[in-house]
Amino acid sequence: MNMNSFRSLVVLAFCLFSLTSMAQKEVYLFSYFVDNGQDGLHLAYSNDGLKWTPLNEGKSFLAPTVGKDKLMRDPCIIQGKDGLFHMVWTSGWWDRIIGYASSPDLINWSEQKAIPVMEHEPTAKNSWAPELAYDPASGEYIIFWATTIPGRHSDVASSEREKGLNHRMYCTRTKDFKSFSPTEMLFNPDFSVIDANIFPKNNQFYMFLKNENPNPPEKNIRITVSDKAAGPYPLKVSEPITGKYWAEGPTALQVGKYVYVYFDKYTEHKYGAVRSKNMVDWEDVSDQVSFTKGVRHGTAFKVSKKVFNGLLNGN
Repeated sequence: MNMNSFRSLVVLAFCLFSLTSMAQKEVYLFSYFVDNGQDGLHLAYSNDGLKWTPLNEGKSFLAPTVGKDKLMRDPCIIQGKDGLFHMVWTSGWWDRIIGYASSPDLINWSEQKAIPVMEHEPTAKNSWAPELAYDPASGEYIIFWATTIPGRHSDVASSEREKGLNHRMYCTRTKDFKSFSPTEMLFNPDFSVIDANIFPKNNQFYMFLKNENPNPPEKNIRITVSDKAAGPYPLKVSEPITGKYWAEGPTALQVGKYVYVYFDKYTEHKYGAVRSKNMVDWEDVSDQVSFTKGVRHGTAFKVSKKVFNGLLNGN
C-alpha cells in the first residue's frame, strides 16, 4: 500500500467515525449505588451498552437526606414528559417510605422528600427497590416496589436468613409527584417477588422480576407481559432468563437491535446481562459487559448528548 492510499483510508475511517458519532444523538446512562448506599447517587455511561464508565470520577452526585437510615439504594431514574428526570430509591432497609427527587439535568436536584407508600400498613416491614414506569393510557407515572406484610400472602418456605420475608409488588400512581393514588397491589404471584422493572416494547409492557423464593432458592430473573403498563400482569411467569448464578435488580435497555437486561450478580459482586432480539430467546452476554467494581442494583436509561455533556463538564 502506498502512502496516498494509506492517507485515503485514514480520512475515510475518520469520516465514518464522525458520521457515527453524529448519528448517535443519545448516550446510555446507568444509575447505581455502592456499598450500602450511604453516599448516594452514582452514574456511569456507555456508548454501546457493553462498556460502562463511571462519571464524576466515581463520586456521588447526590447524598441522601430522607429515611431512617438515610440511604440511597436502588436509584431508579426516568425522564418524564415534563422534561424532568424523576428518581425514586430505597431510603432504608426497614422504611415504609421511599425517597423521591427530580432534576432538569441530573446535576441540580430538588429537595428530597419521603413518599409514605406503606405508612398506612403498620405491620409492613419494608419498601424495597422502587421503580418508575410511564402509563401512556392514563398519562400517569406508576411507582412500584416490593413489600412484606406478615400474614397477608400465601406462605413460602423460608430460609433462616430471610425468615419472615415474603414480598409482593405494590404500586401508586401520580401525574405530578405531588399527589398520589392509594397504594394497591400490582403483582401477587405464588412466590416471593422483588425488583420488578417494566419495559415498553411493541405496544406491550414486559415486567422483568426476581423470583426471591429462598427455600429451595430461585434467585433468578423472569418475565411476565401485559398489554397495559398498569396490568394486570399474568401470574404465570416465564422460565428463568438468567443462568445458574443468583441475580437481582434487572433493568432493561434498548441498544440497537437488542434489548439488554442488566442485573446484579450479587453473590459474585459483579454485573451481568442477557440480551434478545425477539424478547423470547435470551443470550447471556455477562462476559461481554464491563462495569466498574462495586456497582450495585442500577437502572439503565437514555439521555441526550446535551445532558451528557453537562454531566461531563459539571454544569
